[in-house]
Amino acid sequence: MVSLSGAEGQGQGKKKNSIWVLLLAIGPGITVMLADTDTDAGSIVTAAQSGAQWGYRLVLLNIILIPILYFVQELTARLGMTTGKGHGQLIKERFGKFWAYISIITLFISTIGALVTEFSGIMGVGLLFGISKWITVPLVVTLLITISCTGKYNFVERVAITVGLFELVFIPAMFFAEPDFGEVLKEIAGPQPFNDPSYWFLISANVGAVIMPWMVFYQQGAVVDKGLTEKDIPGGKIDTLLGSIVTQLVVVVIIITVAATIGKNSPNTSLNNIQQISDALPPFLGNTLGKVVFAVGISGAALVAAIVVSLASSWGFGELFEKPCSLNNRWCEAPLFYGFYTAALLTGGGVVLSGAPLVQLSIWVEVLNSLLLPIVLGFLLALGWTALPEKHRLGAWEKAILLSIYIVVCGLGVATVAMTV
Repeated sequence: MVSLSGAEGQGQGKKKNSIWVLLLAIGPGITVMLADTDTDAGSIVTAAQSGAQWGYRLVLLNIILIPILYFVQELTARLGMTTGKGHGQLIKERFGKFWAYISIITLFISTIGALVTEFSGIMGVGLLFGISKWITVPLVVTLLITISCTGKYNFVERVAITVGLFELVFIPAMFFAEPDFGEVLKEIAGPQPFNDPSYWFLISANVGAVIMPWMVFYQQGAVVDKGLTEKDIPGGKIDTLLGSIVTQLVVVVIIITVAATIGKNSPNTSLNNIQQISDALPPFLGNTLGKVVFAVGISGAALVAAIVVSLASSWGFGELFEKPCSLNNRWCEAPLFYGFYTAALLTGGGVVLSGAPLVQLSIWVEVLNSLLLPIVLGFLLALGWTALPEKHRLGAWEKAILLSIYIVVCGLGVATVAMTV
């Protein structure tokens, strides 16, 4: 009887340990997905345009994008957990310095473009309450630099997830908009305007921007910095799947909210930037409630994206130059890593404060990301084919799915460029 109880105790202990291992792996996937371009400040504009112009029709597309996000980012996490190396370091080891430099240049361009978009969103929130950009942008840049000074990865990750979850405020906003869910299903299942070029443009914008170069570098760098290994792969899969669902849920909610308000009452409203959306949406939700919801949601999206994008760039440069690059290092121990993190934030904030034409810049950021994506995904797939250890190699079905994703995502990204330029 004693031995049986002991065996039961051991079984329960192992079960608790297994659950704890799974929970410890949660973080990098959710963080990068909350920062994903589908829910950052810039792509909230795309979601709003989708709802205003085409009602609920693009809801199904964004649900279909969940497995696309999952398969790509799960491969990224698997590479980090099985090799213990960041994305830039693996490219350098497998393909040489030249290709590593190409990948980092790609990352840098994507990083600066994304930061300009995020700080534009933060500036828009400030202007909504009459606060000058000369106060909001420098304040946020200072805050983000200060957060990195703790010398602890886990602290920065918790902060990023906390502010990123502010995006969920859009869910109650959807119910305040009182959408007709019968109409939602009707438009999803009904005929689609595939003969309209503007509809294809928004399809391309949604699909072509579902994965950004910095997402790949961030998640692989994060699992390494967090110390995750092969035993954490099951937890990493759950983390990535949960993040994929959450980010696309937010996009769907935004589309439904805008479709039920602006799309229903004034579909021709111009929604080319955060400021225009902030002016158009609150009246339908109640001015005070609308402003608060909008400000909290946009701020959460922009802040988590700014943290993730800057860290992705810093990990990439640190790996390329073989310098210490961990949030667990102090500033004096990893000056290059923190230097790039700070420089990226200052550059993005500086561009926004300079008075540059932000609407046009946002369009060109989207164009550049679409052109850079084939390079980044190409490296990811090449590493997936060659760098994974035997036990965790991709199966034939996984390779087929990833190749299909590459063709579709990159093809629609290029289509976005063709329709934008």
